[in-house]
Amino acid sequence: MNPASFACILLGVVLNASAQLLLKAGVNAVGAFDFTRANIVPVGLKLIAQIPIMAGLVCYAASLVVWMMGLSRVDVSIAYPMLSLGYVINAFLAAFLFGEALTLQRLAGILIILAGVYVLARS
Repeated sequence: MNPASFACILLGVVLNASAQLLLKAGVNAVGAFDFTRANIVPVGLKLIAQIPIMAGLVCYAASLVVWMMGLSRVDVSIAYPMLSLGYVINAFLAAFLFGEALTLQRLAGILIILAGVYVLARS
C-alpha cells in the first residue's frame, strides 16, 4: 500500500471515528431515551437539534467519500480491517472526553488490534 492510499484509508477511519465521538456527545446532551411511538418525534427533534449530531453525520458523509477513494486504490481485504483502528482512536478519546474506562483488558485488545493492522499494512 503506497502512502497516498494509506492516507485515504486512514483519513476515512479518522472521520468515521470522529463521527462516533460526535454522535456520543450529542446523545449525551439529550440523555438516555426510549424509542416509543409517543416520544419518537420529540426525541428525534431533540437529536436533530444537537450540533454534535449534525457534525457527526457530516463526518460520516465525508468518511464515505474518502473511504470510496481509498477502496479504489486498495484491496478491500486490506482496507476493511484498517477500520479497526477506529476502535483504538475511540477508546483513547472516549476515555479522555467522556471518562470511559480504559481497563487493562481493553488495552490488551488495543495492542492486538494494532499488531493485526501492522501485519496487514505490511502485506
